[in-house]
Amino acid sequence: MKIPYLTLVQPVSNKTYNIMPLKKIIVRKKTKYQDVVIADLDEYGISLILDGYIQSTESDEYIYHEVLVHPAMVTHPKPEKVLVIGGGEGATVREVLKHNTVKHVVMVDIDGELIELAKKYLECMHKGAFYDPRLKLVIADGKEYVETTNEKFDVVILDLTDPYSSKLSLELYKEKFYRKVRDILADDNGIIVTQAGSSFFFENVYRKVLEAVKSAFPLIREYNVWIPSFSYACNFILASLKLDPLNLTVEQVERILKERNVNTKFYSARTHIAILNTPIYRNPLIQT
Repeated sequence: MKIPYLTLVQPVSNKTYNIMPLKKIIVRKKTKYQDVVIADLDEYGISLILDGYIQSTESDEYIYHEVLVHPAMVTHPKPEKVLVIGGGEGATVREVLKHNTVKHVVMVDIDGELIELAKKYLECMHKGAFYDPRLKLVIADGKEYVETTNEKFDVVILDLTDPYSSKLSLELYKEKFYRKVRDILADDNGIIVTQAGSSFFFENVYRKVLEAVKSAFPLIREYNVWIPSFSYACNFILASLKLDPLNLTVEQVERILKERNVNTKFYSARTHIAILNTPIYRNPLIQT
């Protein structure tokens, strides 16, 4: 195999790496919190890389962001107020704002320098979502925001860096934090969802996150979907006080998407049912 001269060596796990052809680095900056690289990858296009880990690429970010956002949003009968923590490239709020029921979105990210870089260089991902009048952008620690806010939310979406890739979001994967999130839900219809890394490559870490969520919420649904640029099936954990995304039928999800005028590339009514019934990937060779 001939390795291209310009490459990105991308960690998949502690022992597995991908080699990706790299056209050019658009910008690289060490912010107060993390190493930010925005690059053009040969097969994936414009890409956001934080602390050496790909977060989003132009070619496949829609898979990740649609699957993160829409199962929770569709399950809630009328999501009007939504909190997004993380999601610096702006694609998560882009998907949230597709729902015409939404009146107010608060996006909290600790890294204001990253947000400014995203506004300038990642328009292919945020699609102008940063400038939607329904969005309130707060540069702050997500943990501190949840602990001090007086606002209540219908849906809370945690689009964080992986719990094993950076210490930046580690406190936002713990039981104490999830209990605080539960306290800021507007009512019993409240729903949260978090991305949770890879159960296949980081079984121990994933299990700890899952148990932390279970300690705070009575209803838990796990699901995962393959993300090409990650080279693994990314895990998500949806939690609620009473609403179950598995109770929705294909016809109900189709009706909700149509009524809310939500257009997607990957997520659909059938996708909703499929991902919630797909087994969670686990590696039997990794000791748990």
